[in-house]
Amino acid sequence: MPESVVTSLSGKKRFPVSVTVAGHTYASTLVFYKGQFIVPLSAEHRSAAGVEAGQAVEVDIVLDDAVRTVAVPDDLATALADNGIRPAFDSLSYSNQRAHVLSVDGAKTEATRTRRIEKVVETMKAGS
Repeated sequence: MPESVVTSLSGKKRFPVSVTVAGHTYASTLVFYKGQFIVPLSAEHRSAAGVEAGQAVEVDIVLDDAVRTVAVPDDLATALADNGIRPAFDSLSYSNQRAHVLSVDGAKTEATRTRRIEKVVETMKAGS
């Protein structure tokens, strides 16, 4: 992506955007990588847009200045509140909150989910 286009959107080298590819819109982050600005296009989003890796595509990008929020699962929210660390969790960036939630939600068994919640709690306590 040309630097002049990026400058017109934001003066930063990393910022949230709304991306539309072949009618499929998703939230992403424009990043500066190896000397150029790029927008990641994961396999999930390529599939939803009906495009393939390496295919040239037209992309619409709009600065996304909406506040991004993460839906925290009830069991994780309870563990954070019970340990008095929900405010610390809420102060994390969207990306860090999302990483913790995805870890918990990605568990295939209840035992794994419980361990991952405990790990989030330990991590948050260590950082407080």
